[in-house]
Amino acid sequence: MLSIMTIKNGLRKGLITTWELALVMVPVYLIVTLLGETPVMDWISRAAQPLMGMMGLPGEAAGALVIGNFINQYAAIGAMAAIPMSAREVTVLSLVLLICHNILVETAVSKKTGIKVRSLVLVRVLGGLAAGIILNLAWPGWL
Repeated sequence: MLSIMTIKNGLRKGLITTWELALVMVPVYLIVTLLGETPVMDWISRAAQPLMGMMGLPGEAAGALVIGNFINQYAAIGAMAAIPMSAREVTVLSLVLLICHNILVETAVSKKTGIKVRSLVLVRVLGGLAAGIILNLAWPGWL
């Protein structure tokens, strides 16, 4: 049986975690939303459209990819929330981000184990893009 102390600790830790995630996600959401009202997001979208299009994603999804690679997954979620996308597009983008997220931090940590950094980054980025393209092409066939 749960004690009152266990419930209080769980509630406190849950609220602290929610606050920490909100500190990352809310500002990124606001920034991406504001950029969507300026020509900047249009420039990014047009430049990224050929690559994003191969994955069945709108050009704006490039912003979430960049944020996910250089900040973290939670910031990418905030960026994704600000971009109108279908469930299919969110799924493809999420798969890509799961494979190649937080490149800077994870590469630095992996480097300490002796892994060749260039190979690691190349495998993660190309693997993520390949997975996005494959999921995009396979989507109607198996989902």
